[in-house]
Amino acid sequence: METIISPSILSADFANLEADIKRVEPYVPWLHIDVMDGHFVPNISIGVPVVKSIRKITNLFLDTHLMIENPIKYVDAFVDAGSDLITFHFEATLDKTIETIEKIKSRGVKVGLSIKPKTQVEEIKEYISLVDMILVMTVEPGFGGQKFMEDCAKKIEQIKKINNKVLVQVDGGINDKTAIICKNFGVDSLVAGNYIYSAQDIKKAIESIK
Repeated sequence: METIISPSILSADFANLEADIKRVEPYVPWLHIDVMDGHFVPNISIGVPVVKSIRKITNLFLDTHLMIENPIKYVDAFVDAGSDLITFHFEATLDKTIETIEKIKSRGVKVGLSIKPKTQVEEIKEYISLVDMILVMTVEPGFGGQKFMEDCAKKIEQIKKINNKVLVQVDGGINDKTAIICKNFGVDSLVAGNYIYSAQDIKKAIESIK
């Protein structure tokens, strides 16, 4: 299966967001939308109105990554805004993980579970077969352009050993070199922001990580 590239709009130009989405649209099936609340992660990004606006201008699969506290509270709003997949953080729910998975599934969209670099695969073992995707963070979530933590990439293989049908996505420090490391461990989807949006030739940058 060809690796699903999901460009992160966190690195796009927000004053020209539609133009920057159109720049990647011909070359990718997914668009990664990072939602941050300034609590769960130390940065604030975008919310529901922006997702709603993006939905109006693209048919790409909207891969929405909620880096927020109490994500269950916002599931309906992000589904109604047009998200096709909602990924939330295990560390943000803990005792409400099952409840959050069920809530997202009940809305008929795909569900993803994300883990920060310090969280081990063992901690989420019971949930791996209940979700469509596991998102492995290879940087501390919150800011773009950070250095890739190679040790975290080993989690791809560990997840696949538990369930080889679940999609595994990696986000953080992805470029043409780190993409190879992830592929060797069996990754299904790669999120890249900085590497794609700072490239002279966007098509070439996407192909080099694909």
